[in-house]
Amino acid sequence: MDRGAAVLLTVFAGGFIALQAPINSMLGKAVGSFPAATISFAVGTLALAVIATLAGGFGGIGEAAGLSWYYLTGGLLGAIYVTTVLVTVRALGGGGVVAATIAGQLAMSITIDHFGVLGLDQRPLSLGRVAGIVLLAAGTFLIVRE
Repeated sequence: MDRGAAVLLTVFAGGFIALQAPINSMLGKAVGSFPAATISFAVGTLALAVIATLAGGFGGIGEAAGLSWYYLTGGLLGAIYVTTVLVTVRALGGGGVVAATIAGQLAMSITIDHFGVLGLDQRPLSLGRVAGIVLLAAGTFLIVRE
């Protein structure tokens, strides 16, 4: 995929993440935080099952058995994120949740890149990357301090 198209697609998906917190928060107010997280993942699982079926099915699913256990934790990490957002969005607001999420994602991603773990190529830490983390942390502080 072209880098420009990949950036645009990711920005578009990022906009959906901004919608996810207030949508799940309202669901959480109606049914409770943990049931809301469960409903959210059930709907997502159903959508992914339809997409996978339309894209060719589940023929290669058996290959997951040969992976290390930590490659099977993506859904667990997503559940932790969704549940955390359900609990924190009322205190931080949508902007605060997204800012804190992106700050955490960037800091962890830069660390993963630096050490080249989880199958990624190693990308050394640079002054620009450190500056990006510091600026994002400052931006997060400015958004959540109000």
